Amino acid sequence: MAHNIADLFEHAVDVAPDNPAVKFGDRVVTYAELEADANRLAHYLQAQGVKAGDHVAIYAKNSVEHVVATLAVVKIRATTINVNYRYVEGELDYLFDNADVVALIHERSYAPLVASCWPRHEKLKVAVVVDDALDPGDQSDYSSYGGVHYDEALAGQSAERDFGERSPDDIHIIYTGGTTGFPKGVMWRHEDFWRVLGGGIDFYTGVPLEEFDQSKQATDPRMVTFPLSPLMHGGAQAGLLMHLFAGHLTVLEPKFDPVRTWEIIERDKVQLIFMTGDAMARPLIEAYEAKLEATGTAYDCSNLVAISSSAAIFSKPVKERWMAAFPNSIFTDSVGATETGFSGMGMQDANNISTDGPVVGLGPGSVVIDADNNVLDPDTNIGVVGRLGRGGSVPVGYYKDPAKSAATFLVIDGERYSVPGDFARIEEGRRVTLLGRGSNCVNTGGEKVYPEEVEMAIKGHPAVYDTLVVGIPDDKFGQAVAAVVELREGATLELEDLRDFLRAHLSGYKLPRSLTIVDKVPRNATGKAQYPAAKELALAGFAAKAATVDPTSV
Repeated sequence: MAHNIADLFEHAVDVAPDNPAVKFGDRVVTYAELEADANRLAHYLQAQGVKAGDHVAIYAKNSVEHVVATLAVVKIRATTINVNYRYVEGELDYLFDNADVVALIHERSYAPLVASCWPRHEKLKVAVVVDDALDPGDQSDYSSYGGVHYDEALAGQSAERDFGERSPDDIHIIYTGGTTGFPKGVMWRHEDFWRVLGGGIDFYTGVPLEEFDQSKQATDPRMVTFPLSPLMHGGAQAGLLMHLFAGHLTVLEPKFDPVRTWEIIERDKVQLIFMTGDAMARPLIEAYEAKLEATGTAYDCSNLVAISSSAAIFSKPVKERWMAAFPNSIFTDSVGATETGFSGMGMQDANNISTDGPVVGLGPGSVVIDADNNVLDPDTNIGVVGRLGRGGSVPVGYYKDPAKSAATFLVIDGERYSVPGDFARIEEGRRVTLLGRGSNCVNTGGEKVYPEEVEMAIKGHPAVYDTLVVGIPDDKFGQAVAAVVELREGATLELEDLRDFLRAHLSGYKLPRSLTIVDKVPRNATGKAQYPAAKELALAGFAAKAATVDPTSV
């Protein structure tokens, strides 16, 4: 049998067809029902000429239909292309062109944008339209490009599984928005994706799993899991698939809302949540505390045993509030990237929370590499900073971008490593502190400053709600550290007050020399930092303050 995403899902279906697979609102879909609809949609796509290796874009918020679409595409050995549903027309054009999309499954409310883009993409031939997860009554017209409604596409199609043999070498692509530049399509072999993102390795021991190990668990009592991020994000997509392979129930919501999230955790007795650092953790804990303060009764989250954060900073002050509210839950920080998959995980101790960045144990195959591309021994290089990489199961490369592929996927001493540019400091016990993406590193007077370290410290200030740190040009030092800060309601903050607060946590050269207060720190739908937008805000803020200075007083 192949270590293939579609096969791994089907193994769980065969073992536990009546297990609930996905819950959306009040709707619960079993594994057998999910399989049947995925087979119907797969047969429809095949009938429209979609072949193995073709690229099918999914442009939708979280929903049952989003899951069905993902499974249908991999069942016929085609390749899913994740689409950020916040894209504007130019960004959609770029993605459809760069990804060579031949078919599109999209929510109806996006039909006007699709209609504008469609004529410019000759390869794009097939469109399946699903009802909008937030506005199912939307009546946007999709007739101009021959779109077919999801229900019509499934009607009359076979629910049988008759797709033939698949391969572990089938390609699965995740487009990463990242923090800078255009999105890039990271190409994974199905087996490698499974090994590092789908649970194909025991993340604690590093022991590889056999193909049927996950599905054999599907008859055991299953977890109720709740990924809070959109499925268009690689981390949420991987979490969904990993739990489908093992027969768990995944709860989905189309939009992040803190109060609604707690209501679902309480109602569905959720045991495990995935969230994206402070962008979700802070509003969640504030909503939890507000309910307790207003009513004297907290949400009943007695089943919530595991709380996992990844892809963004889960800062010390926010983490402390969570740990106080849920003293019996397990907290984990996990690190990785679309280009590496899982790179490491740390169990968080309430008495020993890092203020620098996530501290995690190196995962299976994870390494730290120096500037000369030497793999560092983590036992003898304590305190050394290098790039975090991963060997073993790594992507094939970036789709249609050999230059960037060569820069990221390195061969060192005959072994291939994925090194996307995240810097880490080696700690004792084969652990590392994640410092952030090297492309965002600020070089000020010859000293390197990693934004995430400064951001962690700034978030400890009681006036600060959220922040991003960037480098801006400086005549004396080359670059200056600049903080873009979103304040708590009613709070005020001056640069010197912030610098005074930070002196107890950071070296002098790491202190911000510029402070820009904004209504909202720029982040994407998954909570990832948008550093180019933050830099524009910092530059505009700096220029505005400079313009108010009386030159005769200088």
